[in-house]
Amino acid sequence: MSSSCCSTDGTCSTSTATGQATATEGVSTTYAVSGMTCGHCKATLSKAIGELDGVTKVDVDLDTGLVTVVSAAEPNDSAIAEVVDDAGYELTGRA
Repeated sequence: MSSSCCSTDGTCSTSTATGQATATEGVSTTYAVSGMTCGHCKATLSKAIGELDGVTKVDVDLDTGLVTVVSAAEPNDSAIAEVVDDAGYELTGRA
């Protein structure tokens, strides 16, 4: 039998390294934000937070009022709170 990079469960591994080195996106931090009600809120916060240095991904969940920020390093909570406040919402803390 020949070996393949794909396993029987459908996952692929093209790396010889073991561990999670390729799966790591950075530091993921979730914040509670009040005042978000619609798609415009989601787009506004995604753009505002996404423009901060080091931020690689922003996920806004309107139903739970949570905003997850993925960044290259530990995020600056006060900088995130400032852009959230400037956008018209309130960061109430880490979730």
